Amino acid sequence: MHMQPETFSPKTVDAAYWSIPADTLLTGLESRADGLSSEEAKARLAAFGDNAIHARRGSSAVAAFLRQFRSPLVLILIFAAGVSAVVGEGSEAAIIAVIVLASCILSFTQEHGASRAMEALTARIGRKALVLRDGRETPIPVEEVVPGDIVRLSAGNLIPADGILLETRELNVSEAALTGETFPVVKTAGVCPPAATVGQRTNAAFTGTSVRSGTATMAVVKTGGQTEFAAIAAAIAHVAPETEFARGIRRFGYLMTKIMLVIVILVFFANLLLHRPAVDSLLFSLALAVGLTPELLPAIISVTLARGARTMAANGVIVRRLEAIENLGSMDILCTDKTGTLTEGVIHLDACLDVAGAEAQEVRLWALLNATLQTGMANPLDEAIAAGKRPEDDLAGYIKADEIPYDFIRKRLSVVVRRPGEAEDLVICKGAVQTVVAACSSVMEAGATVPLDEVQAARIDETVRAWSGKGYRVLGLAVQRFARKDAYRAEDEAGLAFAGFLLFLDPPKAGMAETLKAIAVRGIRVKVITGDNRHVAAHLAEIVGLPHRRILTGEEVHSLTKEALVRRVTQNDIFAEIDPNQKERIIAALRGHGHVVGYLGDGINDAPALHEADVGISVDGAVDVAREAADMILLQRDLGVLLRGVNDGRRIFANTMKYISITTSANFGNMVSMAFASLALPFLPLLAPQILLNNFLSDVPSLAIATDNVDADQVRTPRRWDIAFVRRFMVTFGLISSLFDFVTFAFLLFVARATAELFQTGWFVESLITQLAIVLVVRTRVSFWRSRPSKLLSGLTLVIGLLALAIPYLPGVGWFGFVALPSPVLGGLVTITFAYLAASETAKHWFFAHERHHGNAKRSL
Repeated sequence: MHMQPETFSPKTVDAAYWSIPADTLLTGLESRADGLSSEEAKARLAAFGDNAIHARRGSSAVAAFLRQFRSPLVLILIFAAGVSAVVGEGSEAAIIAVIVLASCILSFTQEHGASRAMEALTARIGRKALVLRDGRETPIPVEEVVPGDIVRLSAGNLIPADGILLETRELNVSEAALTGETFPVVKTAGVCPPAATVGQRTNAAFTGTSVRSGTATMAVVKTGGQTEFAAIAAAIAHVAPETEFARGIRRFGYLMTKIMLVIVILVFFANLLLHRPAVDSLLFSLALAVGLTPELLPAIISVTLARGARTMAANGVIVRRLEAIENLGSMDILCTDKTGTLTEGVIHLDACLDVAGAEAQEVRLWALLNATLQTGMANPLDEAIAAGKRPEDDLAGYIKADEIPYDFIRKRLSVVVRRPGEAEDLVICKGAVQTVVAACSSVMEAGATVPLDEVQAARIDETVRAWSGKGYRVLGLAVQRFARKDAYRAEDEAGLAFAGFLLFLDPPKAGMAETLKAIAVRGIRVKVITGDNRHVAAHLAEIVGLPHRRILTGEEVHSLTKEALVRRVTQNDIFAEIDPNQKERIIAALRGHGHVVGYLGDGINDAPALHEADVGISVDGAVDVAREAADMILLQRDLGVLLRGVNDGRRIFANTMKYISITTSANFGNMVSMAFASLALPFLPLLAPQILLNNFLSDVPSLAIATDNVDADQVRTPRRWDIAFVRRFMVTFGLISSLFDFVTFAFLLFVARATAELFQTGWFVESLITQLAIVLVVRTRVSFWRSRPSKLLSGLTLVIGLLALAIPYLPGVGWFGFVALPSPVLGGLVTITFAYLAASETAKHWFFAHERHHGNAKRSL
C-alpha cells in the first residue's frame, strides 16, 4: 500500500522491534522489501528530521556570538564596566563596553567564518548509504536515511541507522563503539527475545558500528536522536584524546594565569597602600589582567587553522579535525601500506598459472568466475582479474549458487557456481596462498589430483617466495565439487584441491624515490606496514630507496610482549604479513617512544590504527569506517600531496606560535612596566580604558598572522610545542621591552616634563608602535629585512601604526584622557622606538643562536 506523502506522520514502532518478525515490522513501518519511493522518503525526512545524532543548529551564528561573552577575560571587562557605572564613571563604563563589544565582534567574525569554511570542506567528503529507492540501489547522504528505508550493507560500511536485518551472508559486525566488545559479532536474520540487551540482539544492527565482513540487507527502524548510539552519547559525554598542541595551550593558559594573578594582586594592594582611589586601583588591576593575556588567542588559532585547512584543501588534503593540522606539522614518523601509496595502485593481472607454473586457461576461468560473481567487498585485485577477461573466456553457462564472503581472519573468498543439468556445485576459493593451502587436502597436477603433503606444501611456498622476490603479489586458487545444497558456510571450505596461482603486478609510482627523499629531508621516517608477503615488501622498498633489510613479521610481532615490541619497533623499517590488530599495536609502540606518528590507510582493517595514530590519514576512495576514523582525507592517494600537507601544517604551527610568542612577550613587558610605574609615579601610567584600547588595537594586525609568510627553515623539521621556549621568549623580549619603557618614562618625566595626561598619551603611542613594529622583527629568525611579511600583515600594521600616531590629535579622544603631543616629544618617542627595534634585532640573533645550542645539547644527551 502506498501512502500519501503529504499526509504522512511519524509512527511509533514497538520498542522491542528486534522481537517482531520482519514481515510484521515492515508492515508497521509502512515499507516494503523493495524500499520506499522518493516521494515517501522525502515526506519521512520532513517528519523525522535528519539522520544525525546532533540536530543542525539554525541559530549557530547567534550561539557562536554569545559564546564570545563567556570568556573569563570578557567577564572581567564587563565587571569592570559595571563597577565604573556604579561609581558614576559613565564615560569610562561606555568606553569599556565599546571595546568589549568590538573585541567580541572581531573574534566572532573570525571564528564563525572559520566554522563555515570547515562545514563547506567536510561536505565534500560526506558519507553515503546505499538504499533501495524506487526499486533501485541508490547512494544517498547518510543524513537522508529515514525509517522504512532498505539499506544494503557490505564489508567496510559504517551502519547508518538502527534496524533489523532482513538477509545476511556471513555477516560480522564490529560493535566496539557501542558495546566495548573487541571481537566482531556474528549477525543473522531472525527474531530475538524482547528482553535482549543491545549486545544480544544478533538480528539487529546499530548506528556507530561497522561491517567487518559479509553482506546484509537491513530495514531501518530508528534514525538520528532515536538510535541506541544517541542514547549512550547523551548519557556519556565523549571526550576526544587531548592533542599535543591542545595540551600546550592548556599549559600556556596555566602559565598566564599564574603570572596574571601575581601581578594583579601585588599591584592592587600596593596601590591601596599608596592611598590611591580604590576604584581606580581595581580598574587598573583588572585592565592589567586583560592586557597581559592574549584574549584573541582562540580566534587566532581558529582563523589560522581554518585558513590552513582551506589551503590544504586546495592542495588535495581535506581536514576533518582541525586540531590534527598541528600534529601533522609535528609528525616525525609516517606509517603506510604500500599498495596505492608507494605503488601505482592500478594492479595488473600478469598471469594465471597452474601448480607447475604454466599458463592455465582453466585457472583463468575459475578466477574470472570468482571475481566477477562475488558481491561482497570491492577490491582492486578482483577488478584487475575482471579487466583481464578475454574473448575466449566464456562465463555464460555458469550460474552463481552462493557465496562465502571474504573476511580478515580466513583471508579468502569463495564463490559457488553451478551449470544447468549438473548434479554438483563447484566451489571456487581464492585468497592468500597460505590460507588457501590450509583449506586444501590435494593438489591438481597434470590433469590429476594428488594428496597435499609436506613436500607439495614446501614446493608451493618456495614458488611463491621466488615470485614475491621479483615483486609479484601472489594469490592462491583452489576448487572442489560438492553435491548441490541450498546454502554454504565457511566450514565448507575444506578438502579443496589447490589449482594454481594468480600473479599481480603493481609497479612503484613514478618519482616515488624522489618523494621519499623529500619526506626524509623534512625529518620524517617512513615505515611500511603491510599484510603482504615480506619478500614483496622488501623488493618494493629496495626499488623506491627505503631501508629494507630490517623486517619484522606478523608472526614475530605476535610473540612479543607490549614492552618488547616498544623496544623493537624503532629498529625495523618494514612490518610484513601483519594482521589488523597488530597494526594498532605497532602504532601504539611507536608513540610509546615519544614519536608523533601518522598512519595512512584506507581499508576496513586500518580503522584501529587510524584511531591510535596522532594523525590518521585516509583517501577519498576509502571504505566508510576508514574515512570516519581519519583526521585527514587525501583527495589523491599520493605522498606528494601529503608532503604538501606537512609543509602547510608546519607553516600553520609556526604562525600560531608567532602570535603566542610575540603577544605574550609584548604584553608581559608592558604589564611589568606599568606595574612598576604605578608604584613609582604619583599617578597611574595608563588609565584602564587606555590599556584596553592599546590591547585591542595591537591585536588587530595579529589576525593577519594566519596569512604570513614562513621562512624555509621553519618547515624543514618537525615542530612541537615547547612551553619552556615560550616562557624564555616571553621573559627575554618582555624585559627588553620593559627596559625601553623605563627609558621612555625617563624621557617623558625628566626631558619633556610631562603632566599626567601627556605622560599617559606619550606612553600609549610609544607602547602601541613598539608592539606593532616588534611583530615585524621577531616574526622571523633571520634579519627582518631578509624575510618579507605577507601583504595583509604589512598593511594592517602600517594602518594601525599611522592610527597610533594620529590618535592624540583626533577629535573626541579626550574621552580616553589623551592630549595632543608636542612635535619634540613625538620625535623623541620615534627615536626611542628605532633604538628598541635595533636592540631587539640584536637580541633576536643571540636568543635563537642560544636556543639552537641548547637544543643540540639536549639531543646529544
